[in-house]
Amino acid sequence: MMQIAITRQVSPSINQCELTYLTRDAIDLPLAKQQHRQYEDCLEKLGCEVHTLPSEENLPDSVFVEDAAIVLGEVGIITRPGAESRRPEVVSIAGALLPFREIFYIKPPGTLDGGDVLQIGKTLYVGNSGRSNNAGIAQLAELVMPFGYNVVGVDVYGCLHLKSAVTQVAHDVLLLNRAWVNPDVFLGLDYIDVHPVEPHAANALLVDQTTVYSTTYPLTHDRLEKKGIHVVAVDVSELIKAEGAVTCCSLIFLA
Repeated sequence: MMQIAITRQVSPSINQCELTYLTRDAIDLPLAKQQHRQYEDCLEKLGCEVHTLPSEENLPDSVFVEDAAIVLGEVGIITRPGAESRRPEVVSIAGALLPFREIFYIKPPGTLDGGDVLQIGKTLYVGNSGRSNNAGIAQLAELVMPFGYNVVGVDVYGCLHLKSAVTQVAHDVLLLNRAWVNPDVFLGLDYIDVHPVEPHAANALLVDQTTVYSTTYPLTHDRLEKKGIHVVAVDVSELIKAEGAVTCCSLIFLA
Protein backbone atom coordinates (compact mmCIF):
# COMPACT_ATOMS: atom_id res chain seq x y z
CA MET A 1 0.00 0.00 0.00
CA MET A 2 1.11 3.55 -0.73
CA GLN A 3 1.18 6.25 1.92
CA ILE A 4 -0.54 9.35 0.50
CA ALA A 5 0.00 12.88 1.79
CA ILE A 6 -2.42 15.56 0.61
CA THR A 7 -1.05 19.09 0.96
CA ARG A 8 -1.99 22.52 -0.38
CA GLN A 9 0.23 25.38 -1.41
CA VAL A 10 0.41 28.47 0.82
CA SER A 11 -2.27 31.05 0.09
CA PRO A 12 -1.05 34.48 -1.05
CA SER A 13 -3.46 35.91 1.55
CA ILE A 14 -2.07 33.97 4.52
CA ASN A 15 -1.40 37.23 6.38
CA GLN A 16 -5.20 37.56 6.74
CA CYS A 17 -5.42 34.18 8.52
CA GLU A 18 -7.64 33.51 11.53
CA LEU A 19 -5.87 34.03 14.87
CA THR A 20 -7.22 33.10 18.29
CA TYR A 21 -4.34 32.76 20.74
CA LEU A 22 -1.44 34.46 18.96
CA THR A 23 -0.92 38.14 18.23
CA ARG A 24 -0.58 38.96 14.56
CA ASP A 25 3.00 38.95 13.31
CA ALA A 26 3.80 39.57 9.65
CA ILE A 27 4.36 36.34 7.71
CA ASP A 28 7.11 36.33 5.10
CA LEU A 29 5.19 34.78 2.19
CA PRO A 30 8.20 33.68 0.08
CA LEU A 31 9.82 32.13 3.15
CA ALA A 32 6.55 30.43 4.15
CA LYS A 33 6.33 28.91 0.66
CA GLN A 34 9.94 27.75 0.87
CA GLN A 35 9.38 26.16 4.28
CA HIS A 36 6.25 24.43 3.01
CA ARG A 37 8.17 22.97 0.05
CA GLN A 38 10.82 21.66 2.44
CA TYR A 39 8.07 20.13 4.58
CA GLU A 40 6.70 18.34 1.50
CA ASP A 41 10.22 17.19 0.61
CA CYS A 42 10.53 15.75 4.11
CA LEU A 43 7.30 13.76 3.67
CA GLU A 44 8.52 12.41 0.34
CA LYS A 45 11.81 11.29 1.91
CA LEU A 46 9.76 9.45 4.54
CA GLY A 47 7.99 7.51 1.80
CA CYS A 48 4.84 9.56 1.19
CA GLU A 49 3.42 10.18 -2.25
CA VAL A 50 2.64 13.88 -1.97
CA HIS A 51 -0.48 15.17 -3.76
CA THR A 52 -0.22 18.96 -3.75
CA LEU A 53 -3.31 21.07 -4.33
CA PRO A 54 -2.98 24.60 -5.76
CA SER A 55 -3.17 27.57 -3.43
CA GLU A 56 -6.51 29.24 -2.71
CA GLU A 57 -6.07 32.99 -2.96
CA ASN A 58 -9.25 33.84 -1.06
CA LEU A 59 -8.77 31.25 1.70
CA PRO A 60 -5.92 32.47 3.92
CA ASP A 61 -5.78 29.38 6.19
CA SER A 62 -6.18 26.78 3.45
CA VAL A 63 -2.60 25.47 3.67
CA PHE A 64 -3.74 23.80 6.90
CA VAL A 65 -5.52 20.92 5.16
CA GLU A 66 -5.74 18.78 8.30
CA ASP A 67 -8.68 20.80 9.59
CA ALA A 68 -10.87 20.02 6.57
CA ALA A 69 -11.03 16.23 6.92
CA ILE A 70 -10.44 13.15 9.06
CA VAL A 71 -9.15 10.20 7.05
CA LEU A 72 -9.56 6.76 8.58
CA GLY A 73 -8.70 3.41 7.07
CA GLU A 74 -12.27 2.83 5.94
CA VAL A 75 -13.78 6.27 5.38
CA GLY A 76 -13.17 10.00 5.06
CA ILE A 77 -15.08 12.55 7.14
CA ILE A 78 -15.31 16.05 5.68
CA THR A 79 -15.48 18.47 8.56
CA ARG A 80 -17.37 21.69 9.12
CA PRO A 81 -14.69 24.06 10.45
CA GLY A 82 -15.51 26.17 13.46
CA ALA A 83 -14.25 29.34 11.77
CA GLU A 84 -16.86 30.28 9.16
CA SER A 85 -14.18 31.75 6.87
CA ARG A 86 -12.61 28.29 6.57
CA ARG A 87 -15.69 26.31 5.51
CA PRO A 88 -15.12 26.72 1.74
CA GLU A 89 -11.79 24.87 2.15
CA VAL A 90 -13.56 21.53 2.41
CA VAL A 91 -14.77 21.49 -1.21
CA SER A 92 -11.40 20.82 -2.84
CA ILE A 93 -10.33 18.49 -0.01
CA ALA A 94 -13.42 16.36 -0.60
CA GLY A 95 -12.53 16.18 -4.28
CA ALA A 96 -8.98 15.11 -3.46
CA LEU A 97 -10.19 12.34 -1.13
CA LEU A 98 -12.95 10.91 -3.33
CA PRO A 99 -10.60 8.65 -5.34
CA PHE A 100 -9.47 7.01 -2.10
CA ARG A 101 -12.37 6.93 0.37
CA GLU A 102 -16.12 6.91 0.77
CA ILE A 103 -16.97 10.38 2.09
CA PHE A 104 -19.30 11.52 4.85
CA TYR A 105 -19.94 15.07 6.06
CA ILE A 106 -20.33 16.89 9.36
CA LYS A 107 -23.52 18.97 9.08
CA PRO A 108 -24.96 22.02 10.87
CA PRO A 109 -25.19 22.77 13.73
CA GLY A 110 -22.09 20.66 14.22
CA THR A 111 -18.62 22.12 13.91
CA LEU A 112 -15.45 20.07 13.83
CA ASP A 113 -11.82 20.83 12.96
CA GLY A 114 -9.51 17.97 12.04
CA GLY A 115 -6.87 19.49 14.29
CA ASP A 116 -9.08 18.49 17.21
CA VAL A 117 -9.00 14.78 16.32
CA LEU A 118 -6.21 12.53 17.56
CA GLN A 119 -6.45 8.92 16.41
CA ILE A 120 -4.81 6.29 18.59
CA GLY A 121 -5.72 2.89 17.17
CA LYS A 122 -9.50 2.59 17.15
CA THR A 123 -10.00 5.51 19.54
CA LEU A 124 -10.60 9.03 18.30
CA TYR A 125 -9.85 11.62 20.97
CA VAL A 126 -11.70 14.81 20.02
CA GLY A 127 -11.05 18.21 21.52
CA ASN A 128 -14.05 20.11 22.79
CA SER A 129 -12.51 23.41 21.76
CA GLY A 130 -13.51 26.78 20.39
CA ARG A 131 -13.56 25.21 16.91
CA SER A 132 -15.30 21.86 17.57
CA ASN A 133 -18.61 21.63 19.42
CA ASN A 134 -20.62 18.87 21.07
CA ALA A 135 -22.91 18.48 18.05
CA GLY A 136 -19.93 17.93 15.75
CA ILE A 137 -18.36 15.42 18.13
CA ALA A 138 -21.66 13.54 18.41
CA GLN A 139 -22.02 13.38 14.62
CA LEU A 140 -18.49 12.06 14.27
CA ALA A 141 -19.18 9.34 16.85
CA GLU A 142 -22.29 8.24 14.96
CA LEU A 143 -20.50 8.19 11.60
CA VAL A 144 -17.50 6.13 12.72
CA MET A 145 -19.26 3.72 15.09
CA PRO A 146 -20.13 1.23 12.28
CA PHE A 147 -16.39 0.93 11.55
CA GLY A 148 -15.53 0.05 15.15
CA TYR A 149 -14.21 3.40 16.36
CA ASN A 150 -14.78 4.87 19.80
CA VAL A 151 -14.95 8.66 20.19
CA VAL A 152 -13.77 10.27 23.43
CA GLY A 153 -14.40 13.96 24.01
CA VAL A 154 -11.49 15.82 25.60
CA ASP A 155 -11.53 19.23 27.25
CA VAL A 156 -8.74 21.54 26.13
CA TYR A 157 -7.69 24.77 27.83
CA GLY A 158 -5.89 27.81 26.46
CA CYS A 159 -5.05 26.50 22.99
CA LEU A 160 -6.61 26.30 19.55
CA HIS A 161 -6.95 22.54 18.98
CA LEU A 162 -6.43 19.26 20.80
CA LYS A 163 -3.35 18.66 18.67
CA SER A 164 -1.94 21.96 19.94
CA ALA A 165 -1.89 20.25 23.33
CA VAL A 166 -1.08 16.60 22.54
CA THR A 167 0.13 14.45 19.64
CA GLN A 168 1.50 10.95 19.16
CA VAL A 169 5.27 10.53 18.86
CA ALA A 170 5.58 6.73 19.03
CA HIS A 171 3.29 3.69 19.09
CA ASP A 172 2.31 4.18 22.75
CA VAL A 173 3.88 7.55 23.58
CA LEU A 174 2.34 11.03 23.49
CA LEU A 175 3.90 14.50 23.63
CA LEU A 176 1.74 16.89 25.62
CA ASN A 177 1.36 20.12 27.51
CA ARG A 178 -0.45 19.16 30.71
CA ALA A 179 -1.52 22.79 31.27
CA TRP A 180 -3.72 22.48 28.17
CA VAL A 181 -4.94 18.88 28.44
CA ASN A 182 -5.27 16.35 31.26
CA PRO A 183 -2.93 13.40 30.60
CA ASP A 184 -5.17 11.10 32.64
CA VAL A 185 -7.60 11.04 29.70
CA PHE A 186 -5.18 8.89 27.71
CA LEU A 187 -5.34 5.65 29.64
CA GLY A 188 -2.56 3.13 29.05
CA LEU A 189 -0.33 5.55 27.14
CA ASP A 190 3.02 6.95 28.21
CA TYR A 191 3.74 10.61 27.64
CA ILE A 192 6.52 13.17 27.44
CA ASP A 193 5.97 16.67 28.81
CA VAL A 194 6.93 19.64 26.69
CA HIS A 195 9.67 21.79 28.17
CA PRO A 196 8.12 24.45 30.44
CA VAL A 197 9.49 27.35 28.42
CA GLU A 198 8.04 25.89 25.18
CA PRO A 199 4.27 25.63 25.81
CA HIS A 200 3.44 25.42 22.09
CA ALA A 201 5.80 22.48 21.53
CA ALA A 202 3.31 19.58 21.76
CA ASN A 203 2.56 19.32 18.04
CA ALA A 204 4.47 16.56 16.23
CA LEU A 205 3.69 14.43 13.17
CA LEU A 206 4.33 10.69 13.38
CA VAL A 207 5.06 9.16 9.97
CA ASP A 208 5.67 5.43 10.37
CA GLN A 209 8.49 5.30 12.94
CA THR A 210 9.70 8.89 12.45
CA THR A 211 8.49 12.01 14.22
CA VAL A 212 8.48 15.18 12.11
CA TYR A 213 9.03 18.12 14.45
CA SER A 214 9.49 21.87 14.27
CA THR A 215 12.94 23.40 14.74
CA THR A 216 11.26 26.12 16.84
CA TYR A 217 11.33 24.00 20.02
CA PRO A 218 14.89 22.74 20.62
CA LEU A 219 14.46 22.01 24.34
CA THR A 220 11.48 19.74 23.79
CA HIS A 221 13.26 18.22 20.78
CA ASP A 222 16.06 17.26 23.14
CA ARG A 223 13.55 15.62 25.50
CA LEU A 224 12.15 13.55 22.62
CA GLU A 225 15.56 12.31 21.55
CA LYS A 226 16.54 11.45 25.12
CA LYS A 227 13.44 9.21 25.25
CA GLY A 228 14.58 7.41 22.09
CA ILE A 229 12.17 9.11 19.69
CA HIS A 230 13.52 9.32 16.13
CA VAL A 231 13.05 12.98 15.16
CA VAL A 232 13.39 14.74 11.81
CA ALA A 233 13.35 18.52 12.23
CA VAL A 234 11.71 20.94 9.78
CA ASP A 235 11.51 24.71 9.90
CA VAL A 236 7.87 25.85 9.81
CA SER A 237 8.40 29.08 11.76
CA GLU A 238 6.43 31.25 9.32
CA LEU A 239 3.47 28.87 9.35
CA ILE A 240 3.53 28.84 13.16
CA LYS A 241 2.75 32.58 13.01
CA ALA A 242 -0.60 31.56 11.47
CA GLU A 243 -1.29 29.16 14.39
CA GLY A 244 -0.22 26.24 12.23
CA ALA A 245 2.13 23.36 12.94
CA VAL A 246 3.50 20.17 11.40
CA THR A 247 0.30 18.09 11.66
CA CYS A 248 -1.80 20.88 10.15
CA CYS A 249 -0.15 20.91 6.73
CA SER A 250 -0.99 17.41 5.52
CA LEU A 251 -3.55 14.64 5.47
CA ILE A 252 -1.65 11.33 5.52
CA PHE A 253 -3.26 7.92 4.93
CA LEU A 254 -2.71 4.57 3.27
CA ALA A 255 -4.22 3.85 -0.15
